Amino acid sequence: MKKLLVIILCFIGLTQMVNAQNNRQYSLYGYGLLSDRATSMQRQMGSVGYAMHSGRQINVMNPASYASIDSLTFLFDIGADMTVLWQQEEDVKEHSFGGGLDYITMQFPIWKYIGASIGLVPYSYVGYAFGTEIQHGAMTNQGEGGINQAYIGVAGTYAGFSLGFNVAYSFGNIINDVFSSPESSGQTLFEHVMQIRDWDIVLGAQYTTPITRNERLNLGLTFAPKKSIHGQTWATLQETTHDSQADTIAFMKMAGNYYTPMSIGAGIGLSHERTCRWLVEVDFTYQQWSKAKYSPLYSLADPDNLVFQGMNFNNRTRFALGGEFVPKIRGNYMQRVAYRAGVYYNNDYLNIQGNKVKEYGVTAGLGFNTPEGKTMINLGFEWKHRNATPNPLITENFFNITLGVNFNELWFWQRKIR
Repeated sequence: MKKLLVIILCFIGLTQMVNAQNNRQYSLYGYGLLSDRATSMQRQMGSVGYAMHSGRQINVMNPASYASIDSLTFLFDIGADMTVLWQQEEDVKEHSFGGGLDYITMQFPIWKYIGASIGLVPYSYVGYAFGTEIQHGAMTNQGEGGINQAYIGVAGTYAGFSLGFNVAYSFGNIINDVFSSPESSGQTLFEHVMQIRDWDIVLGAQYTTPITRNERLNLGLTFAPKKSIHGQTWATLQETTHDSQADTIAFMKMAGNYYTPMSIGAGIGLSHERTCRWLVEVDFTYQQWSKAKYSPLYSLADPDNLVFQGMNFNNRTRFALGGEFVPKIRGNYMQRVAYRAGVYYNNDYLNIQGNKVKEYGVTAGLGFNTPEGKTMINLGFEWKHRNATPNPLITENFFNITLGVNFNELWFWQRKIR
């Protein structure tokens, strides 16, 4: 276990070192690129999870799943990823590397029919840098940050039905910088900052019923209401080549001006467990971003900056299919390895000057049990393609390597002393 922890820390340290090189230009818009709260195991299966429940793996996508844990088990799951990105805009090609710590989650029992989970998961990500030529000079755009969620969730189960909820504290800064460098002299920095300090809630339900002696049908549903985002946003202007102070040229409270959408997730799965174990699941996600108000300061602060104009939100829809297969539950080591695969298609929420952003991907991975217990190492691979339509704008191709370790320990068992 000590060697395993060293490997995990080295991987996370390596991903943190390359994190600054990440460059995803679509994250310039809105709140950045969205996450679906999937763990490394779920990402190997196309990020399905609304109907999934297991006492062996944590599922943050549907809080109703927390009730499936038994009364003796404690789960701790940590994940990281590394990404190679290839970008192309017309005839210009480039590639970059990125990565970092993805999430930390824990799950534990409260009572025989009640389980709980706490953790830290990403909601959105911003990271880009690019430059363009302007008349008599150059303009450079760069951004960083995102939104994270520290959550706590509780779920209960009875007669095949499970109900649960997550309450999350959303926090983070999204910083967008524009540097204007005329040929004559000097440099001007236009900076826009969104400082989010908010809360969020997700409700979940699951139902499972046997259809044969060894097969079970699993259904899942989640709901998050539309709500206003709390925080503040401002824009500043500064002559960076002098000792001048940044002037605040616009300021706005985010409450009532920025919103997250009403979101619905639904999944249906079929699972089998006897000598072998397998499961397959289909998920659908709908987020009503077209009704989520977004009031940028750009028109107030810099009406001539065309980079930020013409942006609207579309309703986001996502379809995913994934599965897992374990050849022999009590076989030799390789027979107990979990083999996983999945596919997905996503109509994103971004609409850039009338162009809708779409992405699709293929995933695969392996789940290795550690020799000394039920702890599982999840190693995954993902290829993803993203561009816009009808004008493709920037074409992005990703290759992701994910590593997650799910610690499964008996923390609540008491040995009887005779």
